Amino acid sequence: MTEKFLVNSSPHYRSDESIRSVMGDVLIALLPALAVGVVFFGFRVLSLTAVTVAACIAFESLFNFIRKKKNTAGDLSCVVTGTLLSMCLPVTTPYWMAVVGAFFAIVVVKMLFGGIGKNFFNPALAARAFLFSWPVVMTSFIAPFRGADLPILGEISSEVIDSVSTATPLTYLKAGTMPDVSLYDMFFGNIGGCIGEVSSAALILGGIYLLCRKVITWHTPVFYIGTVAVITYIFPATGGFFNIDFMLAEILSGGLLLGAIFMATDYSTTPTTGKGRAIFGIGCGLLTVFLRYFGGYPEGVSYAILIMNIFAFSLDKITRPKRYGAGGEI
Repeated sequence: MTEKFLVNSSPHYRSDESIRSVMGDVLIALLPALAVGVVFFGFRVLSLTAVTVAACIAFESLFNFIRKKKNTAGDLSCVVTGTLLSMCLPVTTPYWMAVVGAFFAIVVVKMLFGGIGKNFFNPALAARAFLFSWPVVMTSFIAPFRGADLPILGEISSEVIDSVSTATPLTYLKAGTMPDVSLYDMFFGNIGGCIGEVSSAALILGGIYLLCRKVITWHTPVFYIGTVAVITYIFPATGGFFNIDFMLAEILSGGLLLGAIFMATDYSTTPTTGKGRAIFGIGCGLLTVFLRYFGGYPEGVSYAILIMNIFAFSLDKITRPKRYGAGGEI
């Protein structure tokens, strides 16, 4: 007896997930880090984030209107871009700079290349790199709990910034010394830095949520963080070999966890295969350590991920599974 099989056209896998639902999950995952930012840096965190997000929505809507295209702001991808961009900024960033960054992220990096899924650089990271055209602003960080001295509305004078500024743990690590804060403070966020990068605990919590929701896979974050951990443990900048405290300080400080969990897992700009994501993570880790050790700026996460974004398509091409029946003898 011959059974008949009914084969329909692809896709064969159906899911209730959409761009909007995925982006909604990312926003939920970012909430703990945003909340910690408010606790340590004050309510200006919320106003800066609101300005950045609103600018991203406005630029995407305006671009679609000018091009007579359907408005895609409702998929929430521009909201995620705005939120991530604000979390990559010091809380003292002027609002006009946040708007300039939003324009660069949405119009230049995303929409001019065709919109979501067609950009080959992470918009938020590319905008952050562009905003380093104003290096003094981008490297002015305030000490924890000094946010009350900052005006929520209006710009901040240089005198106020100077009075509340502090060195970040990466500044000490760059100089080959251990930070003047404990690993405990670095884990929970009681340190200076950008809005969304200070609390490792909050970022890990968000990462666990994304893994449980299957929004991201483990490959890139694990290989990225693992590569940084191995190199900095064996070859610490403090001299000698095998320094676990230095390794932990390198992992817990700067934007490593923010980049590894939320930036290096971006669907549009990173590989889609498991092997490709692993290689991508290793490449990001190697570049991050190289830039931190030998670059002029203490941090290297942004540029490491942006450089690896260039190779995402090639990694997909060389790691994609062989098509069934291809390459065999007839």
